[in-house]
Amino acid sequence: MAAMDFHTYDNTLYEKVYQTAYQAAAELIETAGMKAGQILVVGCSTSEVGGEKIGTYSSPELAAKVFGGIYEAVQEKGIYLAAQCCEHLNRALILETEAAEKYGYEPVNVMPQPKAGGSFATAAWQAFADPVAVEHIAAHAGMDIGDTLIGMHLKDVAVPVRLSIRQIGEAHLVCARTRRKFVGGVRAVYDERYL
Repeated sequence: MAAMDFHTYDNTLYEKVYQTAYQAAAELIETAGMKAGQILVVGCSTSEVGGEKIGTYSSPELAAKVFGGIYEAVQEKGIYLAAQCCEHLNRALILETEAAEKYGYEPVNVMPQPKAGGSFATAAWQAFADPVAVEHIAAHAGMDIGDTLIGMHLKDVAVPVRLSIRQIGEAHLVCARTRRKFVGGVRAVYDERYL
């Protein structure tokens, strides 16, 4: 497959990124069995989406498309979206204040920018009704777009999810759901609904 050229604006490529992001999020939500009120964490390198090395080509235009597709999918199901910032903000997260309050996450004072937090987190900040930054969450599922390392923001037992979509733009896509911990010994019996 030939690489996409995002350096020259092409509405067709941007629309493809939007649709791919939407489809991936919708498929993950379905596969993970997510319920309204749960949290989907997303880390996204727009540099990688555009075919560049992570941290070198932050693109608000690509971020708007990736974010827009994922946000449409989560809104349809009543799921909260948490946008992971880059390492310059210690991978803090942007989410709606309502979600932070529901889960008891302590807000911190920072506003992401394309070069300090990342374009994806900035797009979230701009789109959310009442955005807030927090340092730690325990999300129910996650999307890692471009190897941004979201694992620290998932619940304790993360399970890889293989989607039909393997990349968004030029970025590698890895997804996970979480499940309840198994406790007990050899005689324990588990509820298969939560495997």
